[in-house]
Amino acid sequence: MIAPIVKGLLLGIILSISIGPIIFAILKQSLTNGKSAGFVFVAGVSASDISLLIICNVFTQLFAIVIAHKAIIAMVGAGFLLIMGLYTLLFKKISIDKEREDGEKQLRRRDLVGIFISGYLMNTLNPNVFLFWFAWTAAIGTSASETNNPLVYKLLVFGTCLLFVLISDLAKVVLAGTLRPRLTEKTLIWVNRVSGIIILVFSAVLFYGALTY
Repeated sequence: MIAPIVKGLLLGIILSISIGPIIFAILKQSLTNGKSAGFVFVAGVSASDISLLIICNVFTQLFAIVIAHKAIIAMVGAGFLLIMGLYTLLFKKISIDKEREDGEKQLRRRDLVGIFISGYLMNTLNPNVFLFWFAWTAAIGTSASETNNPLVYKLLVFGTCLLFVLISDLAKVVLAGTLRPRLTEKTLIWVNRVSGIIILVFSAVLFYGALTY
């Protein structure tokens, strides 16, 4: 079945090149905290995508609830991004561990758990991500219903999509990781500031969208 794989690849390309706070957060984590942090953050985002995809497929009636409370969800998401942006911009301290030749920062387990949760929440609390998955779930579901095995069709489409997005995000981490050892502490501070500003901009956009819903 080539058609569902092609659709999955196209869907994955659309999702992976979509400009949002996630891509900048992945790069920021990788540049400031190392590849391990970037991989964990990507794992949180991927877990969020899988959760939202399952919800959209199994609990289709939830869409009406989400639409009814879309503004509230957007406000919560904007608030989360606001807190993260302010923390990144004003309070996050950046330092380079000179003892680590590979440029990796030694992170505790609770640090990694916090990075995973931040990736999960940043993706989940963006209502646009939910609407993206629901719209494509409905579209792919219509196409799948015309095949002999709708379940296999949907598994191929969404499995290919999620795999492509995951590989794309991991590639961003690796690319950023190759640059990190060459960066100075001053450069990393500026990367952190720019990332904080970008997250705050997306927070403002999401907040404005919530007011217009």
